[in-house]
Amino acid sequence: MSWWLSWAQAEAFTLLGQKVTWAELIGNACALATVWLAIRRTIWTWPVQLTGNVLLFAVLVNAHLGGNAARQVMFAVLSGYGWWRWSRGMRGGDDLPVRHASTKERLALAGLLVGGTAAMAAVLHHFDASWSPVPDAYIFVGSAVATLAQGWALIEFWWIWVAVDAVGVPLAARSGLWVTAGVYGVFFVLCLIGYRDWRARSAARAGMRLEETEAAAA
Repeated sequence: MSWWLSWAQAEAFTLLGQKVTWAELIGNACALATVWLAIRRTIWTWPVQLTGNVLLFAVLVNAHLGGNAARQVMFAVLSGYGWWRWSRGMRGGDDLPVRHASTKERLALAGLLVGGTAAMAAVLHHFDASWSPVPDAYIFVGSAVATLAQGWALIEFWWIWVAVDAVGVPLAARSGLWVTAGVYGVFFVLCLIGYRDWRARSAARAGMRLEETEAAAA
C-alpha cells in the first residue's frame, strides 16, 4: 500500500509553479472520461468514476478541501447506486431511457441543494475542514444532487453539473489545483453537449411512443 501512496503523491509535472501529482492527473482524466461515458449512456460510466474518486480523495485531503474530499466518498456510494439503477434500466441490452424531471422532482432537487449546502457549510466551518466552506459545501452538495439525478436518468442533472462547475473552476484555481480547475472548465462544455444529446434522445423516444400509440389506436 505504501508504494502505491508514494506513486500517487509523486510529482508528474509542475504547472504555474504548482506541483501536479499523478493522482490528480489520472484522477481528473477518469473524471473527464466519466462525463464522456455518461453522454454515451454506457454502464462503464460508473466503474471509471469510482476509480477517479479514489485518486482525487487523496489529492483533495492534501489540499485541505474537506468538503471536496468528502464528496469523493459520497460519489463512491452514489456511483454504486447509479450503477445498479442503470443496470436495471438497460436490461437485455436496451438503450438507457432518459427523461425530464417532474415538477415535484425539480422542487425536491432544489430543496436538497439549498438546504444541504447550508448544513454542509456549517459543518465545514465548525470543524475547520475547509478554507472556503460555502463554495466547498455548494460543490459537495451540488455534486451529490447531480449524481443522484444522473442515477435516475434525469436530463436536468446536466444543468446541475453546469452550476457546480461554475463554482468549481475559481475554487480549484485559488487552491492551486490548476489541472482540476482546467478539468472543471472542460466539464462545463461537456455538460452542455451532454444536455443537448440527452434532450434529443428524450424527444426521439417521446416521438416513438406517440407513433406507437397512434398506430395502436388506428
